[in-house]
Amino acid sequence: MKTVQSMLAEAQAAVPAISPQEAQALVGKADVLFLDVREPPELAASGKVQGALAVPRGLVEFRADPASPMHDKAFDRAKTIVCYCASGGRSALVGKTLKDMGYDKVRNLGGFKGWVDAGGAVEKA
Repeated sequence: MKTVQSMLAEAQAAVPAISPQEAQALVGKADVLFLDVREPPELAASGKVQGALAVPRGLVEFRADPASPMHDKAFDRAKTIVCYCASGGRSALVGKTLKDMGYDKVRNLGGFKGWVDAGGAVEKA
């Protein structure tokens, strides 16, 4: 039986972390997708990483799977996907799911606050 803690530990072991400073160097690159997995009210309250795609955690699999009618073409297995959420838990779990779906270049930025505190560019959602 898995617990939330064991699932998070497994996800954190599978998905490399990326610092806000490392991530800032990737903003705007054509081969990088920033993925915000927070819920719409969170985005409305704080904005998002400049250029990020916002997909709530519960819909990521449907948007990431090319066979899904809900597929979003922004998901590309050739891209590096930088996931983040409010504190890093949801983004770690999403990162692990994306890796399980064949996305090899996935990174966990962690929490949005760390991005903001490091001076990362923010756009209003």
